[in-house]
Amino acid sequence: MSALGGLIWNIADQLRGVYKPAQYGTATLPFLILRRMECVLADEREAINELVAKTPNDDVLAAMLRKKYGLHFWNRTDYTLQSLLGDPENLADNLIDYVTGFSSNVADIFDKFEFSKTVNKLDDNERLYLIVDQFSDIDLRPETVSNADMGEVFEHLIFKFSTASNETAGEHFTPRDAIRLIVDLVLAADDELLATPGVVRSIYDPTAGTGGMLSVAEEAILTMNPKAKVTLAGQELNAESYAVCKSDMIGKGQAVDSIRLGDTLRNDRHDETRFDYCLSNPPYGGDWKAAEAVVRKEHELGQGRFDAGLPRISDGQMLFLQHLASKMRPATSGVENSGGRAGIVLNGSPLFTGGAGSGESEIRRWMIESDLVDCIVALPTNMFYNTGIATYVWILDNHKPKERRGKIQLIDGTARWQKLRKNLGSKNREIGEADRAAIVKLYDDFAETDESKILRPADFGYWEITVEQPLRLRFEVTTESMDAALALKPVLKLDESDQHAVRTALLSLTGKVWTNRDEFTKALRLAIKAAGTTVGTPVIKALWQSIGERDEAADICTDAKGVIEPDTDLRDTELVPFRDDIQTYFEREVKPHVPDAWIDESKTKIGYEIPFTRLFYKYVPPRPLEEIDAELNQLTAEIIELLQAVES
Repeated sequence: MSALGGLIWNIADQLRGVYKPAQYGTATLPFLILRRMECVLADEREAINELVAKTPNDDVLAAMLRKKYGLHFWNRTDYTLQSLLGDPENLADNLIDYVTGFSSNVADIFDKFEFSKTVNKLDDNERLYLIVDQFSDIDLRPETVSNADMGEVFEHLIFKFSTASNETAGEHFTPRDAIRLIVDLVLAADDELLATPGVVRSIYDPTAGTGGMLSVAEEAILTMNPKAKVTLAGQELNAESYAVCKSDMIGKGQAVDSIRLGDTLRNDRHDETRFDYCLSNPPYGGDWKAAEAVVRKEHELGQGRFDAGLPRISDGQMLFLQHLASKMRPATSGVENSGGRAGIVLNGSPLFTGGAGSGESEIRRWMIESDLVDCIVALPTNMFYNTGIATYVWILDNHKPKERRGKIQLIDGTARWQKLRKNLGSKNREIGEADRAAIVKLYDDFAETDESKILRPADFGYWEITVEQPLRLRFEVTTESMDAALALKPVLKLDESDQHAVRTALLSLTGKVWTNRDEFTKALRLAIKAAGTTVGTPVIKALWQSIGERDEAADICTDAKGVIEPDTDLRDTELVPFRDDIQTYFEREVKPHVPDAWIDESKTKIGYEIPFTRLFYKYVPPRPLEEIDAELNQLTAEIIELLQAVES
């Protein structure tokens, strides 16, 4: 793979001056795809050409090719890259004719790369013959370069092309070591089923990129059972990644129509289909503004993908989490091995972002209470090309085995890695075969260890209770408090004579202190009346709110019905785990500190979070002070010795 990737890179490097390094991929990947397609057809080219020539109906031709050769595309010309070199004067026109001659289901691959424009530009700069000649000699037959290797070549080249201009390569594909772990975890529960002769399995990726997850999943199943029937489907937003993914399907003998272009959140182009296995590595922290109108409408209408809730607009990861859950094949009660499984890579945000009642918390609540979350694995940092942050693999299952029902397994795989010899962007670690096997064994064993926790839904849920304290106010009219009160908007709206009366009333109340609000407001009303006017309740309320100051020794304020009023400034919230009782918790944790507090039950909310780091936290005691002092004394002595050497 690396040799082939290096060869293609050397060809691309000959475009220097005609293209910028960031554009090498646009210019060379279509030739690589074309050569692969040519090699896939090569062994049966004559027979296929005869069949194509006598079958003008594309639908009939497609059915015949699938049945006889397992192919999903064809070409209606006799051209090959090698034969095109025989007519150098017309090379550009003939090459475009060659590409146009492919069946419509693959022709758009070259459209997405704007291949015609590339051909003409290379021709104008006298590079076209050179490029065609070099690609025509590369052996890309499936028996020489496997589908999995071909996928790695594509991804290796995209990474090199992207990093050549400091672009974000990780947006387009996922490292293979991470994919293999995800695939092994998703397939782990179905080992026996996948070994069954004639088993049929479908795999889907809504963020397909260049098709790496689909390729590795298919390869894993066929390794277990070469006679299994595997169908692949996906959707991708980036046009070039879509084109590469679609070409990858060609080499696999897959239906290329099952790879579709578009924004999955805006338009699920596999809307009516459900799958046995779903895989995804969606963008981390990417906003979903472009899909907002469609997503919100689907949420409001209900019975769609996003019924559980909507996350903040700045991060769409949990939309993809819900989407994946909706794409799993429905489970059939009493039927073993029915239902679907899914694996998705997310950053830490979906574990805990959003308090009780937020969209994120409600999504977690739905996922956990519906028993869809089977396992979450913490990956090592620095695993991906474009980020070094902590990432997690969520494994979903809508028909768990009996022993796993009502339970969620958390696995700490952060220490399971080996260092790369050379950094690839932010990636300097990989999960080797031994570490991957160890993580999968932790999953299979389903037991409590230092690296594995088995929990129940109640371990993640909590009540957010609102704790209120009574309002206690002390009233004293001072020069400062009077000036502030007279500047209030309700007072300024009064006419001039009434404002003067309020000032006179407040002056008459100076030098006195009230610790009871009702007594103060009564005295205030009487003083205003004595000044020659009356004012409405809103003005009185504004005045006492401005003049009153919190005082724990003052009387408790109550409303007209005698109900205690809360002090909003003292309002607080407490998180009570589901494993605890609200009242017991309140009596134990709150009452001893604020005896007159109470719970406003109308404000109680339910929340869910997955405190992964806290659950695996291990206390490391600090070093003894004597040891630290000794080390400092040693360092001080060394510094003094160095200074003396400099002075001498």
